Amino acid sequence: MSTCVFCQIVEGAAPASVVYADATLIAIMDIQPINPGHALVIPRHHAGLLSELVPGEGVACFAVAENIAKALRESGLRCEGVNLFVADGEAAFQDVPHFHIHVIPRFVGDGFSLTFPPTYGEPVERTELDDSAARIRTALS
Repeated sequence: MSTCVFCQIVEGAAPASVVYADATLIAIMDIQPINPGHALVIPRHHAGLLSELVPGEGVACFAVAENIAKALRESGLRCEGVNLFVADGEAAFQDVPHFHIHVIPRFVGDGFSLTFPPTYGEPVERTELDDSAARIRTALS
């Protein structure tokens, strides 16, 4: 048996409150929700990172996340907004090493926030932006 808790859920070896399931993915309720209705969209295929997904899995995950976001707004759960959040890697706060998308219902005053570094909001020189763009273009090709 896999030691990955999400793989265990996919295999039926660990409990989950399932919101949606198909041949490619499963969506479940987060057991440590930020707010009621906080769901996770998880590919059935084990992929630790976004870059390890097989072609089409990311598209499928985001399509289901979009549908869950819409359903949250219609569910009667408190939902004035929705965050889709992907923590891709330990440095990005990924705590389960299996790619997943958080679908988080939000409302004013819910206490959840993102903390930005002190330099956030300060414009960056165009040359630095152009250099970053060039590096990414090179890596794409």
